[in-house]
Amino acid sequence: MSLQEHLASGLTNVCRCWAVTRRDGQVFGFTDHDEAVGFDGVEFKADTGLTASALQQVTGLAVDNTEAVGALSDEAVTETDINAGRFDGAEVTAWLVNWRDVDEREVQFKGSIGELKRADGAFYAELRGVSEVLNTPVGRVYQKPCQALLGDGTCCVDLTVAGYRTENAVEQVEDGRVFRFAELAGFDDRWFERGRLVVRTGQAEGLVALIKNDRSIDGTRVIELWEELRLPIVTGDTVMIEAGCDKRIETCRLKFQNIANFQGFPHIPGEDWLMGYATETGANDGGSRYK
Repeated sequence: MSLQEHLASGLTNVCRCWAVTRRDGQVFGFTDHDEAVGFDGVEFKADTGLTASALQQVTGLAVDNTEAVGALSDEAVTETDINAGRFDGAEVTAWLVNWRDVDEREVQFKGSIGELKRADGAFYAELRGVSEVLNTPVGRVYQKPCQALLGDGTCCVDLTVAGYRTENAVEQVEDGRVFRFAELAGFDDRWFERGRLVVRTGQAEGLVALIKNDRSIDGTRVIELWEELRLPIVTGDTVMIEAGCDKRIETCRLKFQNIANFQGFPHIPGEDWLMGYATETGANDGGSRYK
């Protein structure tokens, strides 16, 4: 029997189940049934107190949306994980399920977590449908700097190659934002500027931060982040530091030897040139600017 046949029978045994998949791969299952339900390798727990408001679905390109409300729990969604951003952008799938026969189920919603708030021991998660991505601008922009992200499919730089990253134990840290190392041998000053710092061990494991400054000061290497990490990090925790890119063609050629994959337009004239006019003498004679 299909779920639709079960619903048409007039006597139903249905519940709702939600699967939340974080970007680090961890999966959490919730259900509004009074007992746990399991399928597809996920256990949907009944004691999490998760509920959802009515799902708004429309035709066309408008975004489907709803809101989920649940209790903060050490076994499910914790306030610490919310503060750390571990649930930001997590994928969400919601089913209507016959709890007597879980093979009779139907996906009612698929999307991601948008705005996530917490208050009075509970969390409130805005759920956005898959059409949300249609609101994201796509396409290339004609500009001098490179548009690729370092190491992505268009950049093609392999950041696992020796010289582009290093793993070190934290020696000194201030305010979760400024890291000091006695030595980072083999790396030029400012090598990691605009790169990433990834926490490998400790309470903040898995968090990623962007590097604002990288300086050698009096024999000490100082790595400063744009924002402090959202969870505590202490001496002895391991961090991975990746090289950064300032998007200039010179950096692409000299630092990464990757000029063939440069995704910018370095020869576009600047605004001053565009405001100029042709003359018989001088730079604006109508000829090539790159003889």
